[in-house]
Amino acid sequence: MRHLLPVILLMLAGLSLQGQTQAEPLEGIVTYVTNQNVYARFTSTTLIDIGDTLFVRQGDQLIPALKVWEHSSISCACTPLSGIVVNAHDKVYFKPKLLTQAAMLVEPRDTLQQTVPLPAKSLTDTTTNTKIEKKNVQDVRGFLTVASYTNFSNTSGGNSQKMQYTFSLNAQNIGNSKLSAESYISFYHRDKEWSEIQHNVFNGLKIYNLNVSYRFSKHVNVLFGRKINPYISNMGAVDGLQFEMKYNNITIGLLGGTRPDYRDYSFNANLLQFGGFIAHEKKTKNGYFQTTVALIEQRNSGKTDRRFAYLQHTNSIVRNLTFFGSLEVDFYRLAFNSQDSTLKQDNAPKLSNLYLSLRYRATRKLSFSLSYSSRQNVVYYETYKSFIDKILDTQTLQGYSFQVNYRPFTKLSLGATAAYRFQKNDPRDSKNLYVYLTYSQVPALGISATLSTTLLQTGYLNGNIYSFGIDRDLVKGKLFAGLTYRYVDYRFNFSEQPVTQSIGEANLTWRVYKRISFSVYYEGTFEKVNQFNRIYGQLNWGF
Repeated sequence: MRHLLPVILLMLAGLSLQGQTQAEPLEGIVTYVTNQNVYARFTSTTLIDIGDTLFVRQGDQLIPALKVWEHSSISCACTPLSGIVVNAHDKVYFKPKLLTQAAMLVEPRDTLQQTVPLPAKSLTDTTTNTKIEKKNVQDVRGFLTVASYTNFSNTSGGNSQKMQYTFSLNAQNIGNSKLSAESYISFYHRDKEWSEIQHNVFNGLKIYNLNVSYRFSKHVNVLFGRKINPYISNMGAVDGLQFEMKYNNITIGLLGGTRPDYRDYSFNANLLQFGGFIAHEKKTKNGYFQTTVALIEQRNSGKTDRRFAYLQHTNSIVRNLTFFGSLEVDFYRLAFNSQDSTLKQDNAPKLSNLYLSLRYRATRKLSFSLSYSSRQNVVYYETYKSFIDKILDTQTLQGYSFQVNYRPFTKLSLGATAAYRFQKNDPRDSKNLYVYLTYSQVPALGISATLSTTLLQTGYLNGNIYSFGIDRDLVKGKLFAGLTYRYVDYRFNFSEQPVTQSIGEANLTWRVYKRISFSVYYEGTFEKVNQFNRIYGQLNWGF
């Protein structure tokens, strides 16, 4: 109780769950689809305005799919964009105008790569560009969040507490000029680990986005600082100068600077990188297509670390069919000779990553999607040189995924996703099957209910997960709540003793006033002997 009481007092003080500080888009889910509209639900729509765009994921990219025309505290009513098919239970994503990398409602991972590719637009938001072409109108937005993560259990691992603070600001056309600025900065610390922050402030301080840009004309824009370029987002953030020039349907970009330190995401002048890209995008009466080609050189202390080309293509010009593909080709390799422990340079092209996906809408109620991926570990030869011999011969990881969605009635949707993944050195191939059924707005109760089953088989375990969840608006536009129960049954290959878990989740979101929201989330995992509990809360103030 002495650990639990401070947690309860802290939650009552006003922490909330609007959006965490992981540098990822805000995730929602499509609840149901009508002939004219698509309805999506988020934990909170505090940062979403009428006229904003929602995206769907295709491979490693986020593709514009929906336009918001109305919203409540947790739901959005949208109209689909031409060429994009969205079905019930699909995931959708929102990239707020006020930041380049927004927050998903999951606990941030303690890794440096907390970014995802962004939709391929220009260095400033499309909506903002329209304003710039007509008139430079100042538009300043941002948010400040305070979050708490508390874990407690009856195991030897004990309890833990983490606080996180996030500040984001997007100032477009400062003073009605052509100058703009962006920032997305997070700071977190754990209890009893303050010494790590004192030793190195970047153990807690993470700067994901911090830059200024100047638009010389509607065709030319220059940016300086840290930012992920959406045309070549797979390479991560750039610390330095980015230049972009657009003419008709062609965009040419150049960049030069450094990449963030791979240990703590701080500035590192030794990690030089430079390159360029050319992109072609066009809308037609039948759909939309876009192609980007880039060539990038990355170095470490003046020596080549990685040299690669990146290609992506999106095409929806065939009716009801959407294609997405991306690939990376490395042009710099070092072959390891185990006999004398030397490295020999080889500049022959080698495919390192490939992703292909097709989505087909057979009817208004039925859709299919199929994807294939082939991935190898990205090797930075100077950064990893101390153990380069251990990672050069890694096997290619390949996988297939198939998905079907069917909506027989307006409020009822069901579907399944099957995935198969294999690697030569795995004990056995990995397979999983996910099946769901969702009914929106159950009569007399006003709830939405989802029943799902997941079947798993990996190289080390077999498992089943059964889940049932409900959610509804308690007070329309003000208060939203949800409950979920999961039963987990794992059987490990190396143990005859199965692991069974009962997992309960509860969440509550309260829109206190306009852009001020408070939310709290609880998750309890109960095993035969052990118990694990997590409470997460966050207070969000948008301005």
